[in-house]
Amino acid sequence: MALIEISKVTKLYNSGVEIIEALRGIDISIETGEFITIMGQSGSGKSTLLSVLGGMNHPTAGDVKMAGIAIYQLPGEKLADFRAQNLGFVFQSFHLISYLTAIENVMLPLAIIQMSSAAKKTAARTALERVGLGNKLDRLPNQLSGGEQERVAIARAIVNNPHILLADEPTGNLDSKTSEEVMALFRELNCAGQTVVMVTHNPENGKYADRTINLKDGRVG
Repeated sequence: MALIEISKVTKLYNSGVEIIEALRGIDISIETGEFITIMGQSGSGKSTLLSVLGGMNHPTAGDVKMAGIAIYQLPGEKLADFRAQNLGFVFQSFHLISYLTAIENVMLPLAIIQMSSAAKKTAARTALERVGLGNKLDRLPNQLSGGEQERVAIARAIVNNPHILLADEPTGNLDSKTSEEVMALFRELNCAGQTVVMVTHNPENGKYADRTINLKDGRVG
């Protein structure tokens, strides 16, 4: 059984003037341990697909199953718990809190988990070491480069050892050299057992993945 199964997923938006069909009957199957890139032009539906996949955007029709669980049939609180326990998110704009240090930012997802402060700090330190920032635990975001801020965001996404890592344009704000370093890090995490699903507009990023899914006008191309 596939780790992720998306069946006949449709997503409609009402713009007030017209109905916009962002996703049109999407069928995708992703195996445990795969590294998938989702590509397509602006407006193709790729970010909508990722938000549906991440349990943050209820589809208008269709099913999303993870490890056999139909996630949108879970009650709201259970869905939030499922996300916290199984999914890690990395966004283009980092979303780091400016007045928190790197280690404090990475500890944020652990706030709702019952474990000691010392254990949370150890987990955050380990995650930062995994992304090569073990020597910058106490730096504030404005004391880090763009690539380092992205690494903090990745550490925050993996601190609770999620089964699936979802990334939305993670190299969109980075120069080409830093982008390559970040993509190599995603590949490294994937090789260590992480299932990665990444939305990207950069064809170069596809070479790091096992498979690329192309979207056009809300359909798999």
